[in-house]
Amino acid sequence: MSSSPAPPESVPKPPAGKKPMSNLGQRVIFGVLGAVVLLGCIWYSAWTFALFFGLVQMRMLWEFYRMMRKAGYKPAALVGGGLSVVIFGVIHFLNGVYHYSGVTRTETLDFPGVGLFGFIPAAQNALVGLAVLLPVILILREMFAWPRPNQNFSPFANVGVALLGLLYVSVPMSLINALVFNEKGYDYRRILALLLLVWTADIGAYAAGKTFGKHKLAPKISPGKTWEGWIGGTLLTLVVGWGLGYLLPEMPLTTRLVAAGVVAVFGVLGDLAESMLKRSVDVKDSGRIMPGHGGLLDRFDAFLFVVPVLVVLQLLFS
Repeated sequence: MSSSPAPPESVPKPPAGKKPMSNLGQRVIFGVLGAVVLLGCIWYSAWTFALFFGLVQMRMLWEFYRMMRKAGYKPAALVGGGLSVVIFGVIHFLNGVYHYSGVTRTETLDFPGVGLFGFIPAAQNALVGLAVLLPVILILREMFAWPRPNQNFSPFANVGVALLGLLYVSVPMSLINALVFNEKGYDYRRILALLLLVWTADIGAYAAGKTFGKHKLAPKISPGKTWEGWIGGTLLTLVVGWGLGYLLPEMPLTTRLVAAGVVAVFGVLGDLAESMLKRSVDVKDSGRIMPGHGGLLDRFDAFLFVVPVLVVLQLLFS
């Protein structure tokens, strides 16, 4: 007697996989983590501030060179990256030497064989000498590599791109050191105030643009930005600039409002400049170091225009 056929075995359903984290969730999580690391570094000490921003500017420069390579250029990324660290380190030392030495600007400090007021000009001369020799170094690199395969334009274009990266990215980010030191030494409140102003300008512009935005600010460069958003960001930034009196009571109100105005105007220009750069080479983000946030050049693009203007105003009006 034949047995009835066995019922087919039921195939177990595969476990439902976890849904990938949304882009908003990534932005929030990594944004919070990045903010904690940033704030911790600037609060802890001058050297952790220098370590953080020294690495940040080097990464930003690498992202710039990466986009230029996508456009067909071949800049000296290793030479540029190494020089960017030297530039940042020298500018940090020149502004922070009194802080690290423990003396005031009215006192003297003797290094082995050279006084403090002899050592500072020596460091300044070294920085100037490096700037003078840099084009020579880059041109010699092109001479040894000439002719390059699959490159129809002049080798001097590579030299120009390498120099532009240092001037556009590394020098402005290195000049942050001129803003965080005063006659008493390193003051983390100054860089914290700058961060608050930049973040406020972004948040205010985003909120106002989403709510009231109708008139495009620069549609060919960044279609999402509107005049209404910029006005909203500017007003909120000025309010925060006024409120920074609680963080920096010794800083006059006029100075705080001028700094807020600089951030509101030149911050958006820095953002637009980087957007134009990305559109010119057809990339969405400058990098992928922060999921949901793009690259560091995307995060600190406002600094590239804001910091030089603030430094110039500081030199002119103390």
